[in-house]
Amino acid sequence: MAITFLTVLATSIIKGITLLASYIANNTFPLPLSEKDERVYLQRLKGGDEGARSVLIERNLRLVAHIVKKFDNTGEDVDDLISIGTIGLIKAINTFDPAKKIRLATYAARCIENAILT
Repeated sequence: MAITFLTVLATSIIKGITLLASYIANNTFPLPLSEKDERVYLQRLKGGDEGARSVLIERNLRLVAHIVKKFDNTGEDVDDLISIGTIGLIKAINTFDPAKKIRLATYAARCIENAILT
């Protein structure tokens, strides 16, 4: 069970970083999900749909890029910050609780910043 989770996590991280690098290079990101679509994908994720996790990651990658820009002048390698930020995004998606009445992007922004700062 743990190996499967780690495999899924590693695959998600690699895919997320690859997509983010591509989006940054081309300066194009997929549009964020609407509030309704976000709820649908979160519900599907709760039911075990890994495709929903991928969509949530992909549609929130612009948030990682936005937050990483705040740390541009720190002297840290941007690729490292993107990797760490993507891990923070994945953790946010995995631990998000819609019952808390907060948007995923708000929660994810904190998780991404915390991942970068620690």
